[in-house]
Amino acid sequence: MRYIVGYTEDARGRDAIALASALAQTTGVQLDLVHVLSNPAPQDAAFPPERAVQEFLTGTADGWLDEGLAMVPQGLPAHKHISYADSFAEGLIEAATELNASLIVVGAARNGLLKRFTIGSVANALLHASPIPVALAPSGYRSEGAVTRMTCAVGTREGADTLLDVAVDAASRRHIPLRLISLVALGSEETESNSQSVERARSHADSVRTRAAEKADEKTTVTALIAQGRTIEAAIESLEWDDNDIVLIGSSRLAQNSQIFLGATANKMLRALPVPMVVVPRDYGSPC
Repeated sequence: MRYIVGYTEDARGRDAIALASALAQTTGVQLDLVHVLSNPAPQDAAFPPERAVQEFLTGTADGWLDEGLAMVPQGLPAHKHISYADSFAEGLIEAATELNASLIVVGAARNGLLKRFTIGSVANALLHASPIPVALAPSGYRSEGAVTRMTCAVGTREGADTLLDVAVDAASRRHIPLRLISLVALGSEETESNSQSVERARSHADSVRTRAAEKADEKTTVTALIAQGRTIEAAIESLEWDDNDIVLIGSSRLAQNSQIFLGATANKMLRALPVPMVVVPRDYGSPC
């Protein structure tokens, strides 16, 4: 398996390498650090001055990628690539297709608060177009080692079973616990409707946990819980997190088949999550 790491010579690039390294440890995954430059490639430039500029930019990017490779933990296979495309996101998707990668990893925008998400233009484009899962590293992300727990937000809409399968596979391949969460926004008042919502969520989560446990590796413990609060953000903040957690979520029902599109709940989760998030396209059937 191969992971594409969108590398830039800044904090976002370092965040992406840290997350990709945490995900790749213990799984035998190869990291492919990719920096994207605007078209054309030097050899395709029409005029000598343009060719000289592109050669200079290519040399600079190559040096940045060498610095990025030096950040990858010893023992993890990693290679560098320079892509030429109309946009950074397009170049990453093209590289992922060419290298048959199973995940694209990028960092949050530079103005995000420490360990919080602010989606920049590259991540936003990927979340509307990528045919494979996209992992988002929150600002300032650093990990002391491999991922130690997968958390999957379970829902009842179309595509939920596909996400569950990906989550079970991802946790089982790493022999780590899988935590299933059902988020309930209760509003500001206690009502009978709120109580019914919590009970429905609990029943659904228990049912999903049973199915997941049947599919999981024997070394993978599967648990389920309800996270509730006045808002989705409050529900997320009520949960216990540690630095080596990863959250998996599915795409909105509005997404085209095999593509990503963030729904309203996922966007709210992004504002509150202190840990990385992996967004899985609709109908995606491969491991990550």
